Amino acid sequence: MNRVTQVSIEERTVADPTAGPYALTTGPDHALWFTLVHGGRIGRLVPGGEPTSHRLDPDCGPTVITPGPDGALWFTEYRADRIGRITTDGTVTEFALPTPGCGPFGIAAGPDGALWFTETAADRIGRITVDGRVTEFPLPVTGAFPSAITAGDDGGMWFTLNQANAIGRIGMDGEIVLHPLPTEEAAPVGIAAGHDGALWFTEIAAGQIGRITPGGRITEFPLPDRTARPHAVTVDGDGTVWFTEWGGNRVGALTPDGSLTVHDLPTPRSEPHGIAIGPDGALWTALETGALARVTT
Repeated sequence: MNRVTQVSIEERTVADPTAGPYALTTGPDHALWFTLVHGGRIGRLVPGGEPTSHRLDPDCGPTVITPGPDGALWFTEYRADRIGRITTDGTVTEFALPTPGCGPFGIAAGPDGALWFTETAADRIGRITVDGRVTEFPLPVTGAFPSAITAGDDGGMWFTLNQANAIGRIGMDGEIVLHPLPTEEAAPVGIAAGHDGALWFTEIAAGQIGRITPGGRITEFPLPDRTARPHAVTVDGDGTVWFTEWGGNRVGALTPDGSLTVHDLPTPRSEPHGIAIGPDGALWTALETGALARVTT
């Protein structure tokens, strides 16, 4: 049995408690890059080193960040309706989106060499090339609040529809297919690709982790604490699914054999959001109270 029974968790302060570390990812420079959603900055941390940050418009709301196909990091500016790009030496370029008030949130690199993102307030999926050309694809539903997005192994982009209670897929041709969830009002948020061709996602309102195959078959895994509000999700090299419990102040692990464990974070009410595998092979999560937590097994 591949059960994650014990973990070690260390917290590293990276910002003022009001700055709000939100999402994080590993960059091509073997550093952690993270957004400071309330502080209007992009942060960088080499494990074992000192954190640095790069200033943006203080009110732009940088949210999700991801490596791009061009060796830079790309991120959404939720409150400014822009997509940002930052090079590993800190040079920032910003691209205004065509739809005012669209609220870009999730972003991920696609198999076509472009970045794909969600527009939470406009019911659209967006695509931006590395030179800044934007295309928008309307969803077949309204009020859906598309949230996280990731590339699937099937050549499409998969995303959560938080208010439409569904998982969506958009192909490189723009064709969109929606898969309703079995649990009503589950409110999916985070999504990540597994190693078996399936996608894993969080159901923040239902207290469950979900799995969907490319054919649309959905399995749901209830958490021990159904009020834990699972938020973000990632998959490690062994195929273990890791997720944050924003309401439970924990990180959880679901192994390929179905064993599920949850682990308390050291600081009460630390508000864990984003989660990713770091350049050191450890699991890292962003705590909105001003720290990054490093989790090792």
